[in-house]
Amino acid sequence: MIRIAAVGDIHLGPESQGVLRPSFETLHESADVLLLAGDLTRHGTVEEAQVVAREIKDLAVPVVAVLGNHDHHADCPDDVTAVLQDAGARVLEGQATVVDNGGTRIGVAGTKGFGGGFVGRCAGEFGEPIMREFVRYSRHRADTLRASLEELRDQDCDVRVALTHFSPVPDTLAGEPPEIYPFLGSYLLAEAIDSAGADLAVHGHAHLGTEHGMTSGGVKVRNVAQPVIGRAFHVYHLAR
Repeated sequence: MIRIAAVGDIHLGPESQGVLRPSFETLHESADVLLLAGDLTRHGTVEEAQVVAREIKDLAVPVVAVLGNHDHHADCPDDVTAVLQDAGARVLEGQATVVDNGGTRIGVAGTKGFGGGFVGRCAGEFGEPIMREFVRYSRHRADTLRASLEELRDQDCDVRVALTHFSPVPDTLAGEPPEIYPFLGSYLLAEAIDSAGADLAVHGHAHLGTEHGMTSGGVKVRNVAQPVIGRAFHVYHLAR
């Protein structure tokens, strides 16, 4: 079995140093890779990113991450990305990477994603320019996820995982107020996952949501926001 550890929405700040490190140092005993599903910081500052970097530096398993909306708040996501990459993480935005761990090839396609809502209750690319821009941004994020997953088809992966911050399905939002579903995810991400194919999709963002969901195409979706899973990380097992 291939073991995927994942967590999101850890929201680390200066006083959080060392909170997760003891658990992360045991990862090699139970997982082949660690996926971070965004909102790693509270306000997206370099100082906060440095706290995250010290938590994940020199771990015995590879680390793959996407940023979340909190990680964009200070308007320096490139700086946050650079700090995490210097610590050894692979930070994806519309890209794919293959993790080779002991001969096991795990393909990960990642994007932050965006909102917009779900089938029957979603925003449309119509009307005022700012609304059209909103939907185009969400569509672009989904298109890059689709292209990244398709890229992994030709790379001899044992499994393929879609890593996002925003949710691709409403299932894993159950527990959140329905009025804010359009700001928690988009059906376009699920369409991309089903179109290109994946063995698992993980996301964060919905703190009051539910862990388990599924796309209409049958891909398992897991909400790994830390308030949902209630631990430093959760491990999912996938057959080769």
